Amino acid sequence: MSKMRYSRRAVLKGGAAAVAASALPAPMVWAQEIKDITLRQFGTGVSNLNDVANKVKEDLGFTLEMTALDSDSVTQRAATQPDSFDIADIEYWICKKVWPTGNLQAMDTSKIANYDKIVGIFRSGKLTPESTIAQGTAPHSVGFVDGPGGTSFADEETGWMTLIPTIYNADTLGIRPDLIGRPIESWTELLNPEFKGKASILDISSIGIMDMAMVCEAMGEIQYGDKGNMTREEIDKTMAIFTEAKKNGQFRAFWKTFDESVNLMASGEVVIQSMWSPAITAVKSRGIDCVYQPLKEGYRSWGGGIGLSSSLSGMALDAAYEYINWYLSGWVGGYLMRQGYYSAVPETSKDFMTENEWGYWFEGKPATDVITSPTGDVLAQAGDTRDGGSFYDRMGAVACWNAVMDENQYMVRKWNEFIAS
Repeated sequence: MSKMRYSRRAVLKGGAAAVAASALPAPMVWAQEIKDITLRQFGTGVSNLNDVANKVKEDLGFTLEMTALDSDSVTQRAATQPDSFDIADIEYWICKKVWPTGNLQAMDTSKIANYDKIVGIFRSGKLTPESTIAQGTAPHSVGFVDGPGGTSFADEETGWMTLIPTIYNADTLGIRPDLIGRPIESWTELLNPEFKGKASILDISSIGIMDMAMVCEAMGEIQYGDKGNMTREEIDKTMAIFTEAKKNGQFRAFWKTFDESVNLMASGEVVIQSMWSPAITAVKSRGIDCVYQPLKEGYRSWGGGIGLSSSLSGMALDAAYEYINWYLSGWVGGYLMRQGYYSAVPETSKDFMTENEWGYWFEGKPATDVITSPTGDVLAQAGDTRDGGSFYDRMGAVACWNAVMDENQYMVRKWNEFIAS
């Protein structure tokens, strides 16, 4: 298990020394009084995890203070409280709202040791050279600016990134197969009257409306020009369909937090709903049958990354770059992959996973032994395969990305009317 430990000594060995040295300021940050540095990070509960903060202290020596918020609160804080954080762990659709405020600084990719290993989704927008870029706010479209003072997004790689990508996934509906008792194959099932009073959707407008769009398009009710950038007419039609379903009692609840979604599903109050991968993991860890169901219309995807406050400078900025390089070196990626997410640099994560784990989570192979979560809860048995298959099967079937629309303010107003109806 020695390969599963990141250490300063390991980084300095062999050819890695040259890479690390070229990527980090000189003299190297850890040669200084780095133990006195505290970096303040906030983001959603998806990746703001105590285990990561503890590992940073162990491996890098400085303190990472983490605050977990819901997506709307993350957006508001990043846009309006620039002095309250050093690191913003945010999603790419949020970047579209925050970057124009000037609260984040562009990052020099020459300082990122594993930049060339970051998956194409975040660089060119394509998973493979043959891939079609999905609708919505694809991460690469807001991932680059022209230079350190760039105020608008660039169309291609420039050497200056808005966020350094860290985590992403292909999202779908979570279901309780033991309570449903039949195959679920389409997004249309979210509004199937069979599940009246037992369905749920998340109450985060920019994400929830994308799930709505997947449903409405699958039903054949609306053919969107771009699900991630709806016209007012498309927004109105979408909301009308879901408002009617709501008034007919289709929804048990509308959740905002991870824990809410877990409790709704684990209790059996809800049998089909918008869900996130670790929430599925949490339900399974209780010994309850729960599936992240692949659907024929594809996935709604999202990606997140690390952004740096525009006021971060000096030794604290050096420490932040060291943290980013550590983040992409594999330990965090392995941790997140064992929850069902993907790392922006999968190949480094492989060194921090067993062959069985890598085969199950990334390659879609049948497990050869028990699969456990990062905290040791049993998630799958030998012979089980991951819902949706391999990395390329899942990320290759993305239909749209979480997005911020041109008509965002109108959409949010209509969303609030829907929730209040």
